[in-house]
Amino acid sequence: MTWAIDLRTVPHWLVVGATRSGKSTLIAALVTQWAPQPIALFGIDLKGGMELSLFEERLSALASTRTQAADLLAELVAEAEARMELCRSVGARSIWELPEKLRRIPIIVIVDEVAELYLMATREEKAEVGEISTNLLRLAQLGAALGIHLVIAGQRVGSDLGPGVTALRAQLAGRICHRVSDPATAEMALGDLDKDALEAAQRITLTEQGVAITFGEDGRWTRARSTRTTPDEARRAARKYAHLAPSWPGLHEAADPAEPDDEGVYL
Repeated sequence: MTWAIDLRTVPHWLVVGATRSGKSTLIAALVTQWAPQPIALFGIDLKGGMELSLFEERLSALASTRTQAADLLAELVAEAEARMELCRSVGARSIWELPEKLRRIPIIVIVDEVAELYLMATREEKAEVGEISTNLLRLAQLGAALGIHLVIAGQRVGSDLGPGVTALRAQLAGRICHRVSDPATAEMALGDLDKDALEAAQRITLTEQGVAITFGEDGRWTRARSTRTTPDEARRAARKYAHLAPSWPGLHEAADPAEPDDEGVYL
C-alpha cells in the first residue's frame, strides 16, 4: 500500500528520529516530490543550514540562525494574517474558497532539529525564543485554512524544552516516528495517540533505517518506509525546479491555478 502525506487533510506534521534513523532521507524525499509543484518552500535549520542547504535553490528562504528564524516566522505570521483578512473580506472560510485570481500560493515551512530553536544559552535569548515559540504556535493554529503548513523535525520534542514545544506538538496532528534514542521521545510523538503505535515504534531496530510508524488522517497507525532519496537526487531536483521558488516577500501575489490536492505527496 502506498503511504501518502496529504497536507489538505492533515496540515501539519511532526517527524522524530535518532541520528541515521531515516529522518533526513524522508525530508529529502518530501522536498524532491514537492519541488515541481506550485508551492513555496521555506527552511529553518539552525545547524548552520547543513541539512536543508541541499535544497536551498528551491527554497524561498533558509534561516540558519535563531535571529533569522525569528524574523522569518514573524514575516510568515504577517502573511497568515494578511490571508485571513483577505478571506474575511470576501466571506471565504479558507484560501481554497477564494476565486483563482485571489488565491495565494501554498506555503510549507520545514524545521530541522526543532530543539535548537528552544535551547537558551543566555538570559538575553529568552525573549527571542519566546517570540519564536509564539509564532510557530500561531502558524500551527491558523495555517490549515490559509495554506500554510508545518513539517517539524527533530531528535527530541520533550517537555524539557519548555511549554511552547508541548503546545506546538499538540497542533501537529500528523506524526512520523523513526527509531529513537530513548523511550521518552517515542512517548512524546505517539503516546498521546495510540499505545500500540508507541510499542511498534520502540521495536524499530538499527538495521531498519527509513522505517517509521506514521499516524495520519484516518486515526490509525501504519508502519511505513519513505522512498530512498540520495543527497545528489535532492540537489538535482532543487536545481531543476529552482525557477519555481517564489521570491520572498513576494508571496502576496496570487498563485497559479492548481488543484487543491496538488500538495499531497506519495512516498
